[in-house]
Amino acid sequence: MRWFWYFIIYSFAGFLLEVAFAQAIRHPKRDRKCLILLPLCPVYGLGACLIVWLAPLARAPLWVALAGGLAATAAELVMGAFYRFVLGVEFWDYAGMPGSLSGLVCPVFSACWTALSLVLVYAVHPLTAALVSRIPPWLGPPALIVLGADMLVSCAALRRAGTTDVLKWYE
Repeated sequence: MRWFWYFIIYSFAGFLLEVAFAQAIRHPKRDRKCLILLPLCPVYGLGACLIVWLAPLARAPLWVALAGGLAATAAELVMGAFYRFVLGVEFWDYAGMPGSLSGLVCPVFSACWTALSLVLVYAVHPLTAALVSRIPPWLGPPALIVLGADMLVSCAALRRAGTTDVLKWYE
């Protein structure tokens, strides 16, 4: 269950990062989550889990950064392709950025993920691991059911609507 909790925590942290980024660049889209109910961005959860999983293999900070940047970029590519080709929606589009690969990934954001990998592995994850060790085991199954249900309903709604506007529960 520990990896499940890492996924949840890092998906939520990604949501917070997205909201902060949107405010910093004054983007009109205020709601940056990818699910109907939960304030989560699963691409961040997947990317962070891959980085944390690879970090012990990389060992030295330079290799952690490189492996982390590649892992996060791969997660972004896979999730972006899933959203675009399976669900028919786009949460991000880097098409106008230099070196973009079909608008799904780009060198500028890959460099950001590379730098954030070091912050994640050396500063954030030790605290997250300590927090996760304190979560009572009985909380896992209900949380898994809620997340699974939200993911299924969100995917169905996104696919049917063909737009991320369906996630705007507040309208």
